[in-house]
Amino acid sequence: MKIRPRHLAIIVLLCGIGIAQAQEATVSTPKIKPKPVDPSAMHSARDGGVQADVDIIDAPTTAALDNYGYSSRSRFYSRGGILQYLSFGVYPGLNLGASMAVDGLIGDESTVRMRAPTAQVKYRFFDGDSDLPSLAVGFDGQGYRYNPGTRRFNQRQRGFYVVASHEVLVPGFQIHPSFNISDFDSNGIFGSIPMTLNIKDRLSVLFEWDNISNWSDSRINAGLRTYVTERFQIDFAMRALGAGGNYTDGAPKGPERIVQLKYSNSF
Repeated sequence: MKIRPRHLAIIVLLCGIGIAQAQEATVSTPKIKPKPVDPSAMHSARDGGVQADVDIIDAPTTAALDNYGYSSRSRFYSRGGILQYLSFGVYPGLNLGASMAVDGLIGDESTVRMRAPTAQVKYRFFDGDSDLPSLAVGFDGQGYRYNPGTRRFNQRQRGFYVVASHEVLVPGFQIHPSFNISDFDSNGIFGSIPMTLNIKDRLSVLFEWDNISNWSDSRINAGLRTYVTERFQIDFAMRALGAGGNYTDGAPKGPERIVQLKYSNSF
């Protein structure tokens, strides 16, 4: 049988298509495993996700507000006091803020006292991965329970601190251990072992063993955080559970009930 040139061209074309399909079926495309996301980073407010928890009750986490983010936090504490925080994300991983307390503002307290404002700084310098925790350093000048006699807070400011955050055991369960130096005159080093359990971005269980230097001065705090919306949350907590005795000004060492409101967003 005589094969004409046009028939030969068609046969060559069909053979080429068959070979190409066979190669495509045998060659597998390499798969790239995505890098695990650190849960403490979570979502930014501009993404429409729940803002990362930058703090627990008193103790910090490594999470930082996203760049151009801001948050306002109002704490209502014993004897009609209000502690107001305002924080900004001024650079990726870097937050700056300030706080001020007013004692006796709410209720029938006869004396209202405004305390000097203090500053907060946090820099998250390592994002961590599935094996290593994220890391941050910072400074928090805010103390609690002001003592008029000593003109200092009975519960000293955190001062300079280093904190790590990492998810362990089950999804949503994180630990945030930290060390801090409250007063450089005494150079005393304190520890904190906080834990959080986030339940589907609807509720978080909060626990802190804070101010650890000796058992009598340490504090156990516990509470719940409810995410009302992606940008607004409410905390209900008890501080200094089981503590007894009084400070030098006669104020009880504990326990203390607090309610805290927080709003976060981005410019």
